[in-house]
Amino acid sequence: MSNADPSQETEAPANLSRSRRLAFAEQELRLISSLVLLIGLGLFFALPFVLSIGAVVFLPVVTALVLTVILSPLADKLNGWGLPNALASLTALLFFFAILLLALALILQPAVALFDDVPAMANRVMARFGELREQFAWIATINAQLAALMNSDGTREVVLAAPSLLEQVAFATPSLVLETVLTLLMAYFMIEARVRLRQRLLFGRASFGTSIKAARVIREVQDRVAAYILTVGWINALVGVVVALGAWALGVDAPIMWGGLAAMLNFLPYVGPIVMIALLGLFGIGTADTVVLGLVPAIAYLALHTVEANLITPSVLGARFTMNPVMILIALSYFTWIWGVFGALLSVPILLMLTALFDHIGRANLVGFIFGEPLFASGIFEDEAAPQPPST
Repeated sequence: MSNADPSQETEAPANLSRSRRLAFAEQELRLISSLVLLIGLGLFFALPFVLSIGAVVFLPVVTALVLTVILSPLADKLNGWGLPNALASLTALLFFFAILLLALALILQPAVALFDDVPAMANRVMARFGELREQFAWIATINAQLAALMNSDGTREVVLAAPSLLEQVAFATPSLVLETVLTLLMAYFMIEARVRLRQRLLFGRASFGTSIKAARVIREVQDRVAAYILTVGWINALVGVVVALGAWALGVDAPIMWGGLAAMLNFLPYVGPIVMIALLGLFGIGTADTVVLGLVPAIAYLALHTVEANLITPSVLGARFTMNPVMILIALSYFTWIWGVFGALLSVPILLMLTALFDHIGRANLVGFIFGEPLFASGIFEDEAAPQPPST
């Protein structure tokens, strides 16, 4: 007679069936994850063309959304002090607009005064580069010999007539004014409707856990972006003050303009300081007596930026706002490609919003997915495939 336990004989086919179901579910999930990944890549590469073509529509909406996230804490504070919601929203928006106009006035007004000196400055810069070119005349000789060997003497240069700067400004002003008005109006209505939006997101969910998660996502995105902009704004303002004082000490014309320009360009990571160094270098070479003296303002700003970027900003912001430099550069190039300078200014806040959002909903494991791991860490199969304790 056989001593086999009947319960073990029935348990083996059940375990085999459960393993097959888990394997089939894992394959199905991987197939769905592959489709999601392909759709996401397609949207990533197709979205710039849609957003750039419809920039008149999408740029004011995205800008208003970023302004809403930044100014909502200020509106909440004003509302807590007793101001009505509509008045608090309007005050927060007007406060931001006043700061923006003040920053532009600090830069544009001295720039207009220096505009008359630009031709003479350009002539001096060309003279300096001419002196340097004479010192490296052997390079020009080698280029001429290479051009002769490649039979490029008969080439013709075609110059296309382009509109002047005043014509470009005249054509761009009506569109810029219209988009600015639309952006401010949308930002006001979004800020004013923030309380109703929060209540709808919190109390309109089917489960209490979903409401709590939605509240955490909204608060995290708002706090992270607003705190980052506020902290970086104070740091950049101090950088602008130091640059203005340094320009005044070095005898550079319009020190307030250079301080305001340094503060605004410092909002663009990596790219803004490079542009500032180039501007200071060209201006210094065009106004100083020698090339070495002309490079002093640029070298001084480079030293200041090195201390600020590597010591002050990391210690003030901390690990909470630390972002991958590669992701920052990708966001800068991506949104600059779509919307130009405005896209570059919006790239870091958008990246912060997406980072805070993905911290709650989970980040895709792209590298692990290539080697067979799940696209999103869920632990479903590990939990279900774990051996069950024997029943008593």
